[in-house]
Amino acid sequence: MNNQERFVVADALLVICLLVGIDLFNDSGDGVALWHVLVEASAGVVALFGVFYLLRGALLLRRRLTEEIASSTALRREAEAWRLEARKHVEGLAQAIDQQLIKWHLTDAEKEVAFLLLKGLGLKDVARIRRTSEKTARVQSAAIYAKASLAGRSELAAFFLEDLLAPNTTRNP
Repeated sequence: MNNQERFVVADALLVICLLVGIDLFNDSGDGVALWHVLVEASAGVVALFGVFYLLRGALLLRRRLTEEIASSTALRREAEAWRLEARKHVEGLAQAIDQQLIKWHLTDAEKEVAFLLLKGLGLKDVARIRRTSEKTARVQSAAIYAKASLAGRSELAAFFLEDLLAPNTTRNP
């Protein structure tokens, strides 16, 4: 039930309480039986309880919604801070990789191929992205491995990633 529906039902119950109250006032002067007054009074009390129950639920729902909005905002800020911090590390890693590629005396084309290989692309994809033939990509990758004294793509990736992916030294029982 949404808030608008809650307030409509609460208003209807308030009207019922008001009408029961008016009827009780009229009945008290007419000498109506006590059981009749008790039944009507009970109906009015139940309707009044319903009003308070609905309004309490609406207030609790509004409070929870406000808390969830605050929590969501805090999580968004935390995620953005994490992204900014991670971006610094990624940029630093990219610069460190570039410095190593320079130390290996790679050409600009070979550096571009090396980055694409590190991203996990195959030679066909490297050739397509660089708009060269697959044979050219293969020759350039072979030149990279030779200049770096590495056996292939897996050793190239391991050279840069081995220290980043250190094994967890704590063991779970």
